[in-house]
Amino acid sequence: MLRITPDRPNRLYPLGSPARLHVQFQLDPYPAAGVPVRWRLGPEMLEGPENESRVPAEGLWLDVGAQTVPGFVRLIVTATVNGRRLRDLVTLGFAPERIEPTQTEPADFDAFWTQQKAQLARLPADVQLVPAPELSTATVEVSYLSFQNVGNWAGPSRMHGVLAQPRRPGPFPALLNLPGAGVRAYSGNIAMAERGFITLQMGIHGIPLNLPPTVYEQLDRGALAGYPRYELDDRFRHYYRRVYLGSHRAADVLAALPQWDRRSLLVAGGSQGGQLSIVVAALNPLVTGLAASFPAYSDVSGYLHGRAGGWPGFFRPGPDGAPSDAPVPAKLATTGYYDSVNFARRLRVPGHYFWGFNDEVTPPTSMHAAYNVITAPRQLLLAPEQRHATSPAQNARITAWLTHQAGLAP
Repeated sequence: MLRITPDRPNRLYPLGSPARLHVQFQLDPYPAAGVPVRWRLGPEMLEGPENESRVPAEGLWLDVGAQTVPGFVRLIVTATVNGRRLRDLVTLGFAPERIEPTQTEPADFDAFWTQQKAQLARLPADVQLVPAPELSTATVEVSYLSFQNVGNWAGPSRMHGVLAQPRRPGPFPALLNLPGAGVRAYSGNIAMAERGFITLQMGIHGIPLNLPPTVYEQLDRGALAGYPRYELDDRFRHYYRRVYLGSHRAADVLAALPQWDRRSLLVAGGSQGGQLSIVVAALNPLVTGLAASFPAYSDVSGYLHGRAGGWPGFFRPGPDGAPSDAPVPAKLATTGYYDSVNFARRLRVPGHYFWGFNDEVTPPTSMHAAYNVITAPRQLLLAPEQRHATSPAQNARITAWLTHQAGLAP
């Protein structure tokens, strides 16, 4: 009923080129006075104050001035029609291939992660498997898997995942699935195991993955609410230190399985899972490829430079214009060790990447900042209308890329 149409279908513009956006409603009969709307137009995630207009039957054109800096501009329109609230948005990219990161790279970045991996290596993996017949099928055997990991505080912790293996004789390529943000149960990637992969679907919070749903709900609202900001002012205790090292070890655990073909070890995930896929592919030399959709924690310093920063929105300005997550300096310093941008610089394996322009969770400016520093073989599937999700067709494209990369029949 409410539709915004840009003057370029692909929503991509060179610097110095203006753009126009057409706002229209499909109504019969159409109000003679037009439809009142509220709209905001400006840099994505920082669109500015609301304006009011009326949309006549032939529609309303809004002009976007020529941009001089690479990035994205977004129009958000809301209206109430017949008691129903409507909302639509369109995001335009201006030379996104020229977006550069704002995030700095710590001088001791590599030394820091070498030290952290060495600390993990001194801790026995202690891999434990528990059969999961309730998840298994006639062709796939499923187990709950856990292993020992470092802790961010006193003593070690454990990471938990769901392992799915084809029942037929191997060897097989391996696929590590890394999770999006949140706290939930997992039941394994059975579909890819049926295609011929050994799959390991991981949780990151150090809790078993087959607990009652209420346990995850309460953790999500209580002890683990806001976990991406835990210990953000301390690079040795930041929540993601344990997560990154545990995800790195998960790849090692897969590679230690006798059924692995010792040729293909892929990592994949979306949002936080895309972030972790980039991290693991950079940290672990056994990984041979990655598929990262709308990767989070990308160029999170962006808001301190007047543009969108990656999820989880560190330092985003509040109503008074002051950045969140104050005091900023120590927290900003920590993010340099964890930002997807600095891991993307170190990728050496082929990657498939995907995101949409209308993503309001992981802003496209932040993701292009990470993608543009990658020197490894890469391909980017852009969906200008897409928000923070993948469609069945896009999932099929990702699956086809992973299957081809592993040398399996489509």
